[in-house]
Amino acid sequence: MLSVSNLSVQFGKRVLFDDVNTKFTVGNCYGIIGANGSGKSTFLKIISGKIDPTAGQVILDKGKRMSVLSQDHFAFDEYQVLDTVMMGNKKLYNLKKELDAIYAKEDFSEEDGIKAGELGGDFEEMGGWNAESGAATLLSSLGIKEDLHYSLMGDIDGKTKLRILLAQALFDNPDVLIMDEPTNDLDFETIAWLENFLANYDNTVIVVSHDRHFLDAVCTHISDIDFGKINHYSGNYSFWYESSQLAARQRAQQSKKAEDKKKELEEFIRRFSANVAKSKQATSRKKMIEKLNVDEIKPSSRRYPAIIFELEREAGDQILNVEHLSKSADDGVLFKDISFILNKGDKVALISRNSRAVTTFYEILYGSEKANKGKFQWGVTTNQSYLPLDNSEFFTNPKLNLVDWLRQYAKTEEEREEVYLRGFLGKMIFSGEEALKQCNVLSGGEKVRCMLSRMMMVRANVLMLDEPTNHLDLESIQAFNNSLKNFKETVIFTTHDHEFAQTVANRIIEITPKGIIDRYSTFDEYLDDPKIKELRDQMYS
Repeated sequence: MLSVSNLSVQFGKRVLFDDVNTKFTVGNCYGIIGANGSGKSTFLKIISGKIDPTAGQVILDKGKRMSVLSQDHFAFDEYQVLDTVMMGNKKLYNLKKELDAIYAKEDFSEEDGIKAGELGGDFEEMGGWNAESGAATLLSSLGIKEDLHYSLMGDIDGKTKLRILLAQALFDNPDVLIMDEPTNDLDFETIAWLENFLANYDNTVIVVSHDRHFLDAVCTHISDIDFGKINHYSGNYSFWYESSQLAARQRAQQSKKAEDKKKELEEFIRRFSANVAKSKQATSRKKMIEKLNVDEIKPSSRRYPAIIFELEREAGDQILNVEHLSKSADDGVLFKDISFILNKGDKVALISRNSRAVTTFYEILYGSEKANKGKFQWGVTTNQSYLPLDNSEFFTNPKLNLVDWLRQYAKTEEEREEVYLRGFLGKMIFSGEEALKQCNVLSGGEKVRCMLSRMMMVRANVLMLDEPTNHLDLESIQAFNNSLKNFKETVIFTTHDHEFAQTVANRIIEITPKGIIDRYSTFDEYLDDPKIKELRDQMYS
């Protein structure tokens, strides 16, 4: 279907890809993974024709159509929503516009009639007469109401626009579908719809995503970018991660016999296969389990940060009491009359369809915002540490390198020592000269890792986290996730990472315009409960 031959990419002295040869075949979904800077997005741009490689070529089978999820959210602002979706098949859309232009002529001639007949035949062969209804159905399935279908894209809000661009990419069943971070800023319901759509998609999908739940739900293969090469592994992300960790442990066990190692790997595959058979992945179009091969399992060269939250002291039973909190902004009510008690050991996923309401709620608890009404009280034995959505104010001083930046949060003389601080930063993958970077030139992911270092030095017994996985790579997300699962105290967090929410939370609190919904349950149980679905619709109506 799609092949890459002798592909090399070099920017200056930096080599991203070196003589890569690989194929993407029909019916498979490939999840592209790799460390930050490894070239994931660059690779997608090359195979979609947006940039040229230094050497080599990309070959799409003759007659096949490729569709790419647009990253430019303003490119179609002058077009109607329905037309924007149909532009997903450019040839079909251009044919439609040409036909429309001929039929709109006031002096329609015999020659025009002949031309329209020829074009109409091609249009019919492409299924063009059903294109508009197909686009409308796709939009409706993504929750975009019919009264918006003829609106201009420039008049559509950002989140709705994302779903329209997703519909454009999916329109008319492309042979190869390419998506870079398709779940960014989508709500959980839309992501679930996309997961189900792709799990039953018969063509080729190539996707970059930091959403592990999404990769697990849709991928038949993981394509790992490492050392300038791309290797395909059968299975989803969880299988790749667990198997690569197992292979790394085995490599460290030099004395273990090869036969014992093989038996351990085969038992791992059997256990993984049994778990997948119980999930919705069992209905995936390729049944990846049948393709798992013990010989494919190799250790990963990935570096995972050591995220470990230690405690200055254990909290008592009184954690947080919130009573009738309300807050309004200039454009309306953010939330009103919120009351709940946070108990010791609660790990709360705080969710809402209004992300601004959640962020404001955190800022009130942290003390940087004031509520309009109500009050809250932290337990006297608690100490809180907060990871804000916007951390820019922490990185404004251009004179501070990372060692000096972290020293600001040290509590003891030992913690102020450079050896101690460098060791701390090294655990967060800032080793050697990287620890001397200026704090105002860091990437988004590096800033979050610095903020996590700061949080760990506080040694708090209550963690507040507003979208903690934003900007992090898969390795950091995995390490962070594992750390919170093992954390024995109290956490309140907001995330768009489904796997993070499902594996950490034991309680869900949803902020709605009419109050809160509060349930002790896993995240999946909360989303799947029909009574809660009905209640949520009422609270947002």
